[in-house]
Amino acid sequence: MEDLLFVIYPWVKSLHIMAVISWMAGLFYLPRLFVYHVEKAEKVQDASAIFQEMEEKLIRVIMRPAMVVSWVCGLLMVLTPGIVDWTEIWPWAKGASVIGMTWFHHWLALRRKDFLEGRNQLTGRQYRMMNEVPTLLMVVIVLAVILKF
Repeated sequence: MEDLLFVIYPWVKSLHIMAVISWMAGLFYLPRLFVYHVEKAEKVQDASAIFQEMEEKLIRVIMRPAMVVSWVCGLLMVLTPGIVDWTEIWPWAKGASVIGMTWFHHWLALRRKDFLEGRNQLTGRQYRMMNEVPTLLMVVIVLAVILKF
């Protein structure tokens, strides 16, 4: 079993990187869609329905599958013996940041439901500010993995 993990490790790592890129693209784009939704939907007829469809497809078709693949591949890599030294700080920092990224994903999904139910309370400015959350988490994740601090 251990030999199999080392044979598939480069493939799992490659798939993990591709899934993370896709997930991050969605995490960056969805808050931007929310900004436009808030700022343009009232001014343009039928814009709200168009934004809702775009937001739903982004979450369902791109973000959710990418998040699941990122988690599965990440856990497979963590389970590969000798890859992670749990006495160091970096895997804990990365893990906490990935959990934060997952929380942000779910927070965005809840905001989408608010739009669907006509209960959105946030402004375009607030969504712009929240758009920085995945950037900060990404910085921690990349530095943790590359520098292994």
